[in-house]
Formats: sequence, C-alpha cells, structure tokens
Amino acid sequence: MKIIIPMAGRGSRLRPHTLTIPKPLLPIAGKPIVQRIVEGFSASFSGAIEEVAFVIGDFGKAVELELQSIAELVGAKCSIYYQDLPLGPAHAIYCARESLDGPCLVAFADTLFKADFHFDLSNDGLVWVKQVENPASFGVVKTDADDVITDFVEKSPIFISDQAIVGIYYFRDGLDFRNQVEHLINNGIKDKGEFQITSVLELMKNRGTQFRKAPIEEWLDCGNMESVLGTHRRILELKENTEHLINSSASLHNTRVIPPCYIGANTQIRNAIIGPFVSIGSNCIIENAVIENSIIQNEAMVRHVSLQHSMLGNHSEYAGSPKVLNMGDFTTFKE
Repeated sequence: MKIIIPMAGRGSRLRPHTLTIPKPLLPIAGKPIVQRIVEGFSASFSGAIEEVAFVIGDFGKAVELELQSIAELVGAKCSIYYQDLPLGPAHAIYCARESLDGPCLVAFADTLFKADFHFDLSNDGLVWVKQVENPASFGVVKTDADDVITDFVEKSPIFISDQAIVGIYYFRDGLDFRNQVEHLINNGIKDKGEFQITSVLELMKNRGTQFRKAPIEEWLDCGNMESVLGTHRRILELKENTEHLINSSASLHNTRVIPPCYIGANTQIRNAIIGPFVSIGSNCIIENAVIENSIIQNEAMVRHVSLQHSMLGNHSEYAGSPKVLNMGDFTTFKE
C-alpha cells in the first residue's frame, strides 16, 4: 500500500503559526497533524505501508527531513513531490504521479478523523464521507441501497446529498486514477476553475470502477485557531488512555496537572495549574501560571499569567495579565 498526502497549502487561516511551518506540521497533543494521519492509517492497515508520498510547496529542507522521519516511523519509504501552482486537488495528487500505481490511499492533511480504516483491498475504490448539515460547501456523493456511489457532485448550491467527501480515498488501481487526471489536464477540463477529484472519480465510475462510501465517525477540523483548539481537546480525550502524554523528563514543582494534558520533554513547570486540555511542547519554562484549553509549542516561556483558549508558537515568550492569545513563533510580549 502507498499513502499519498497532498499538503502544499500553507494554511492562511492559521496565521501567524503557519508563517513559519505548514499547517500539517502543527502539533496536536504533541504530534504533528500529518504524523497522526500516517500513524492512524498504519495502525488500521493489516499489511505493510510501502511508501508515503508527500506533495508539498517550497517548505525547506527541515520540513522535508521531518516528513522523512514520519514515513520512517511506519517503516515506509518517503517520497517528496512539489506542487508549484495551485491548480486544484486532483492536480495536487497528480504531482505524485510517479507513485500512483497499484493500491493507493490518498489523504489530504487538512483535518483529523476518528474512524476504523480497516477495509477490503479488493474494492475498486472507497470514498470516506460524513453526514453534514450544510453540504453546499463540500463535494458530496449519492449512493444506492448497497452504498455504491452513483454520483459525485462538487459543491452544489442545490441540495444533492448531505454525504460530504472528507478528503480520504482508496484506489485499487492508482495508475487508472493518474490516467484520468491526465485526461482532465490535457483537455483543460475544470470545475469551478480547478481540476477536481470529483471529476476524476466520475470519469472512473463511467469506465466501470465501482466506488463505495466508507463512514467517518468524527471529522475534526483544523482550519482556524478555534477549530484547532477544539480538535486538540478531542484528540487529548481520545488518546488519554492510549498514549503516554506526560514525558518522564518533564519537571513539575508545586504544580497540579488536570488531565488530559500533554507535556513534552525537558519542560519545567513551577507554581502552576495546568489543564484540562493543555499541550505544552518540549524545553518550555512555565512559572506562576494557570493554563487551560491551550496549545504552547516548543521552547516557549510563560510567566505570571492566567491563560485560556490560546495558542503560543515556538520560542515565544509571554509574561503579563490574563488574555486570550494567538502568538506565532519567536514572539515576545511582556507587561
């Protein structure tokens, strides 16, 4: 099995955090979003993950090395591809065309999920969906009584279905998907100005590929600060009993931790109440603070504050009165 992960967008709605790193590398309960995606698939899949192919922008060598380490965690080869122009989601997958052959699982690194990803590899294709209240903002599917997909529709203002496509796909024949995207590109066939996955799936369906829908139990958004904090809270709840969330090298003095919380390596916390729903990265210093429902990334320093519903970036420093904060990397604020 190959996993293809398009992640070339920076995530402008999450600035300032995405000014320095791409959104899929933002940590959720101590692990980057994209790492949680890869590990989630690997844990569910009974066979070997042969390759993880990442489609990125010009993110720099450090990002590429981190992605390589994520692939290595599941024993897979890492391939890096680049999307230089934003021509649509189908084009983003096509940028990894050299890896598109045989069974392929495609996942966009925009969101996290709670789902059982065990499935029958003999299926022609699977499209994971979630019932939503406002489907006009999503690509949707229509199905028959056996959950076989009969129609793929891209963001229709007229109600077609409430079964939204969440951005995870399985193709038993990745080469056929590649060939159909090439057909779109060579003939300039766009929908809403872009090369859409729904157009490719419709072509494949008309050529005899049978797609079935697969359910998502929870679809966890990471689009903006508010949704990231909500997703972070839910991931902490889900992982509280399955992951070791407080590193043994963390130093806690006169500190109360209200679970679930994540605390990274070599972080020092003194005279504080932490939690619930807090993640603090590695090598941080937290003193005289009350922190709840917040994410603090690596090597940050926080003193003399009561902090709620906030995100602080790497190497940030804050000391002052209670506030709701959204501070990016290398930011200092003192009162």
